[in-house]
Amino acid sequence: MKRAILFLACVGVSLSPLLAGPAAAKTLKIGIIDTYSGPPSAYTNDVRDAFNLAVDKINAAGGILGDKVEVVTRDDKYKVDIALGQAKELIMKEEVDLLMGSINSAVALAISDLCKKEKVPYLVTFSKSDNITGSKGHRYVFAITENTAMVGKAAAVGLAKKPYTKYWIAGDDYEYGHAVADEVWSNLQKLKPGVKLLGQTWWKLGEPDFTPYITAIQGAKPDAVIVATGGAGCIPFLKAAKATGFAGKFPIYMHTATELSTLKALGPDAPEGVLGTANYYYYYPDTPANKAFVKEFKDRYKREPAVGAFYGYLTAHFVEQAYQKAGKIDKEKFIDALEGMTVKSPLGDVTMRAFDHQAVLPMFMGVTKKSADVPYLVASEIVTIPGAEAMPSVDDVKKARAK
Repeated sequence: MKRAILFLACVGVSLSPLLAGPAAAKTLKIGIIDTYSGPPSAYTNDVRDAFNLAVDKINAAGGILGDKVEVVTRDDKYKVDIALGQAKELIMKEEVDLLMGSINSAVALAISDLCKKEKVPYLVTFSKSDNITGSKGHRYVFAITENTAMVGKAAAVGLAKKPYTKYWIAGDDYEYGHAVADEVWSNLQKLKPGVKLLGQTWWKLGEPDFTPYITAIQGAKPDAVIVATGGAGCIPFLKAAKATGFAGKFPIYMHTATELSTLKALGPDAPEGVLGTANYYYYYPDTPANKAFVKEFKDRYKREPAVGAFYGYLTAHFVEQAYQKAGKIDKEKFIDALEGMTVKSPLGDVTMRAFDHQAVLPMFMGVTKKSADVPYLVASEIVTIPGAEAMPSVDDVKKARAK
């Protein structure tokens, strides 16, 4: 044995690999920053859980390009300063290969700006601001979820077919609320020029008592009300709308009002007859691909997947296939590969538009209705608005970025 070692040393072969034992497995590290406390967690837990479900399958099959995928999560408490500190720590200390999250649009925009400076890919999984891939879009940010521009176009398509002409707008007095309201109204005016806006009501984010606002809206007697609230506001508003009888007197439209995360949290306190839009219902479409995803998620977590689960699962597929296409774990090659990529999902093919890094997603519009099968309301009378019809045009995005 001694002679063998001496011979190897003489011909210049390093002994350290031979003596060190098996090489340590490499990892691809992904950081998730999102809100896991308070009302927004009703939406965000599903993103994380479905992403982990897909990652476990990826790792069981050998990882990505032979690397094990490691997921690191942080709770941003719905606060920008906390999220930014976590993003810096994940990038500089944990040395993550990419970041994903968050439900808070202000958080997402702040992390997006940091990732642009640090040249780290950031996949936005729930924030709805159209500025993320619009006016403040850049090479390093991608949106897996729909944005406010897409919500506005889809809602307007559905509302334009209704007999309503006199509207009232109400919502959370922050970026998301105003952005949704502006997009819905501007698109509705284009599709149905005769509509009239009677007035607007805005309450502070986290408002605990909606009764005074509801009373004032009722006094105006609109044909219908457009309610623009975020993840923290839609559940308490709908609860108040039923308790006061508001939902029974006036037609209401609210994005995510028909979504499982909202309706399951409300249970019997959800009002019937509310019009809402969402990207995903676990019971629609009734296809083999969607049924398989629902079974897989329910077997693991003992609950049906909500829209966040769709986003998380879709994100994992984009991540895996973009790295496979890139051929190596490299941030720039990952971005190049993800641009324009199409992957299969429970809803069919989904494409990441190359120009603005916005996923092209279908939108579903339905009406809340009681179900004999589950202890919460579901969406009925579902209409599909194809992704291509809901997307802002490339020209619109160019104009936004030029401002």
